[in-house]
Formats: sequence, C-alpha cells, structure tokens
Amino acid sequence: MNSAATQSVPETYPNQSELEGVVAAILAEARKQGASSAEAGVSFEAGLSVTVRLGEVETLEYHRDRGLGVTVYFGQRKGSASTSDLGHEAIQATVRAACGIARYTAADDCAGLADPVLMAALVPDLDLCYPWDIAAEQAIELATTCEDAARADPRISNSEGGSVSSHLGLRVYGNTHGFSGGYYSTRHSLSCAVIGVQDESMQRDYWYTVARDARELEDAVAVGRRAAERTVRRLGARRLSTRKVPVLYAAEIAGGLLGHFIGAIRGGSLYRKSSFLLDHLGKPVFPDFVRIHEQPHLKKALGSAPFDSEGVATQARDIVRGGILQGYVLDSYSARKLGMQTTGNAGGVHNLTIDPGPDDFAALLKKLGTGLLVTELMGQGVNIVTGDYSRGAAGFWVENGEIQYPVEEITIAGNLRDMLLNIAAVGNDVELRGNTRTGSLLIEEMTIAGE
Repeated sequence: MNSAATQSVPETYPNQSELEGVVAAILAEARKQGASSAEAGVSFEAGLSVTVRLGEVETLEYHRDRGLGVTVYFGQRKGSASTSDLGHEAIQATVRAACGIARYTAADDCAGLADPVLMAALVPDLDLCYPWDIAAEQAIELATTCEDAARADPRISNSEGGSVSSHLGLRVYGNTHGFSGGYYSTRHSLSCAVIGVQDESMQRDYWYTVARDARELEDAVAVGRRAAERTVRRLGARRLSTRKVPVLYAAEIAGGLLGHFIGAIRGGSLYRKSSFLLDHLGKPVFPDFVRIHEQPHLKKALGSAPFDSEGVATQARDIVRGGILQGYVLDSYSARKLGMQTTGNAGGVHNLTIDPGPDDFAALLKKLGTGLLVTELMGQGVNIVTGDYSRGAAGFWVENGEIQYPVEEITIAGNLRDMLLNIAAVGNDVELRGNTRTGSLLIEEMTIAGE
C-alpha cells in the first residue's frame, strides 16, 4: 500500500489534551458529588469502511463516534454510567447517575481502583498511530481490485465482497489517584470472501490483511488471489469416518486454542471456581518446551498497550515457562478476590506469544504423518469448567506428510487439559494479524467424529 499517511493526526480530530481536560472535569465533578474515588475514560473513534460486491459498491460508511464512561466509589460501593455527550451538563448528569447507583449498591470488599503504586509512571510511545488519508474513491478501487483478482479464477462463482476499512482512535483514562494517560492508535484492513463451485461442490473461504500502518498491508491482488486459492482448494471435500489421529491446527486458527487457555486462567473463572485449571499455578499445563508470554510494548503490534484499562502499567512477563504455569491473568478486582495482585490485564492480554519451534509448515505436515489438518472451526462446544472440547471442523486429510484431499462435516473432540499437555510441536509460521502470536500447533491425538 502506498497511500498511507504520515503519523500526524488530522487537525479536524480532537487532540489528547482536550480529552484529558474532559476526564479531569469528570473526576472533579465526581468528587464534588461526594464520591470517595472515581475513574473515567473518554474515547474518540473515526474511520471509513467500504465493501464492493460483484464489482458494485455495496456499502460505504463513514463513522465518527465519541463517548465517556465514569465509575464512582462511595467507600466500596460502586456505580457506573456512560454517555456520548461530552458537554458540561451531560457530564454532571452522567456522574449524578453513577453516584445514584453507587448509593444503592451493596459494599464489596474487593471493589475500588487499582493500587496507586501500580499506575503507569510513563506512557511509552509504542508507534501505534498511522492515519490513512484514503478517499472513498481510492478505497472503492482497492476493494474492487481485490475482488476482481479473486473472481479471475473461473471456479469462483459468487462473492461476499472485497472490503477496505480504516480506523483511528484516541482513548484517555484517568482516576483520582492522579493518573491520566492516553494514546492514539490506528488499525487498517483489506479482505475478500468468495464462493467457489465445481460439479456439485460449493465452498466459501476468505483472506485478509491488517496492520497499524496501511503501507504494511498485503497487496490487494495478492489478498484476492489468496482468497480464491483457499476457496477452490476446498472443492470436492469429503467426510471422514470416526477415528483417533494427530491433529494440526493451522496458524490462523491456532490462536483460538490459546484463547481457551487464557480463559481458564482468567481471574473471573478462577475466583468463581469455574475453570479446569483451578489451582494449577506452579504446575505443568503444557509440555516442557513451551513458553507463553506477553509482549505489551512491541512497536506497531496490534495488541500493544502502555497501560491496561485501570491505568496499571503493562509489562512483559512469562505466563508459562518450561511448560509450568507461572501466573494468572488478573485485573484488580479478581486479584483481590484471590488474595493476589493485578497482573495489568484489565481489558485482556497484550500480544500473547507462544515461542515458535524450528519447524515450518511443511515440516509440521511431515511430523503429522497421517492425520488431520484443521483450517476452519465452527460452533462453541468448549466447556472451560471441565475442559471438554468438541467443535465442528473442516480442513484436509494428510497421509505420509502430504495433503490428500479436503474434508468437511466432521467434529474434533478432546479435553483441553490433555490437548495442551499433548502439543507435540509449535510451528515457525507465526500468525501476526491479531493479539495472539502463534504458529501452527500439532496435537498428538484427538477424536474425529464423522460418518
């Protein structure tokens, strides 16, 4: 992409100091109305999104939103309210609503702001803002070029469209500890989804590219061609009989498996005693070659953040080292419920990374030998309480390390505790298009339910 702008934010957008002033006004009003402590966040978002389908513009949207949220505490009684109006009278009314709620709620020993000593002392520049000065006409042209590249294959019979989106946001957070901080961020994407037909087989697939800086997006033609290739390779898919085999999760879906793991060590699941990894701190949960860690300060990365949604400084840390669970994922409330300290994860993890092994994708197929390559998952059959896992899947049957044919209408099942412990390899084909960075994951054995 060569139409990306510089890092300067357009003058028509609010600057950070303006929103910091709004946050200060909210906190002052909360104090005035009797709150013992308070926190507030103000956000601004703007962007453009375009979808072209079958060569015609299907949607063209400009969006520009702003809003504020405030939480007040009267001792350990809590109330929250929000509005999209940043005017003085609206601020007064919103704070009044939050205070009214707090006065009628029960006290909670664990409620309150995060500890003041944990606030981010500095807000490092993580290189997250690259506004894209793209006109609607340019976005339409890019989306059309992407879709045309996909439709060039004669087996592509229909399209869900080529899409371009550009987003710029600014969020400022502050609390009565004296913390105030904010930063701009951008996120741009280009995608295409198409439908292929061959004989009586019909399949759908897609591809996309996303980046903070539009100059780092994949070429529109390449995205369209990849969407078509992924679609037509699925034509003629078969079903499988029920069996137990090794399973290779392709990198683009492997992050979901790690997401289930994070869900099981999240504070809310733990203090409610609703996790299959309850009381596993210091115990093996992966093979000993696995390291999983957070990297919140990576430049330009999609999951980077200098502080969490409570103002707590983010920091690099190991969650799993040598296969052993080193720490949980906690905000201040869940940490207090567990008698622990927040890990700076209010709002989620930041650039969750599983260190890759030496094998590329082809080498992982060789290690798989005969088994299933999964490229798509369907359904929500995951029980974090028990670890039971059962999901619809599609992908490819592999024999002797070579892909043989596409498969569909199957279910893969196991238990997450066993699946995580039985990871045999982590690929070096690392997926970077999101907050979780992982290569393909090879699991020694799962049950396939088919015909």
